[in-house]
Amino acid sequence: MADITQTRVQATTRTTTRKRIRWDHIADHAILIAGALLMLVPVYMVFATSSWDPITIHREGMQFGFGDRLAENYDAALFEYGGFTDSVNGMTMLANSLILGLGFAIGKIIVGMMAAYAIVYFRLKFATLAFWMIFTTLLLPLEVRILPSYEVISWMNLGNTYTGLIVPLIASATATFFFRQFFRSVPEELIEAARIDGAGPVKFFIDILVPLSKTMIAAMFIIMFVFGWNQYLWPTLITTDESLFTLVRGIRQIVQSYADGSETPDYGQAAALAIIAMTPPVLIVVFFQSWFVKGLTESDK
Repeated sequence: MADITQTRVQATTRTTTRKRIRWDHIADHAILIAGALLMLVPVYMVFATSSWDPITIHREGMQFGFGDRLAENYDAALFEYGGFTDSVNGMTMLANSLILGLGFAIGKIIVGMMAAYAIVYFRLKFATLAFWMIFTTLLLPLEVRILPSYEVISWMNLGNTYTGLIVPLIASATATFFFRQFFRSVPEELIEAARIDGAGPVKFFIDILVPLSKTMIAAMFIIMFVFGWNQYLWPTLITTDESLFTLVRGIRQIVQSYADGSETPDYGQAAALAIIAMTPPVLIVVFFQSWFVKGLTESDK
């Protein structure tokens, strides 16, 4: 009789535990869903608004439902020339944003890897001091050093060029820090084996460290590409030629180009351009998210 009672108590306890765990899961998922909706609803509103005519948007504001001008607005945002000189369209700005994003990502990865390689493997006398000097630049955002950077670009006559847009900002303390931590985790046995095989500094870097760093490179590429893609202040300061405008800057420019006299600004096309500007970074994060997570968390080499 005692055994039966104990069995019933254990069954009741297991049932209660399952119910409690189930409710915990429901609460966790509810919080996650609420957070996702908080981020996705504004994006949905922009997408829905991009399908309406400018009069409706100007009169009623952002829309939840879809209108009948979706294809027209996206076609105009991509292929219709506008701006003050009628020399730029969405495809041109998309190409400029891709060049800026790829230039930032590739340049920062190369500079960061080379700096970290020198700090970790070259036994420099002041390597630690150099690293901390590089690391402290994280406390200095672009806005703090934008005037001296602009002075240098003006002195070198690099305004309205891709070089002036990309090169001054490719030094990255973030990339240097992550690659330094990665290189320090490489086993000493691997270094000794490469040295015995006669691998010099360049061969060791290219043939061993770069292949080992693939996941870290992918993670840094995602971070730096999104950083370069979203740049607004620096391109606004450096470029006055509309053929070099990026999508982030062009969203405002498209609205301004239609604000002539009593004409209503075409907010639908601006919203369409905003959706276009969101798409490439989202696709990169979605397709490379597994590499991103592995690059930032993987410790076994």
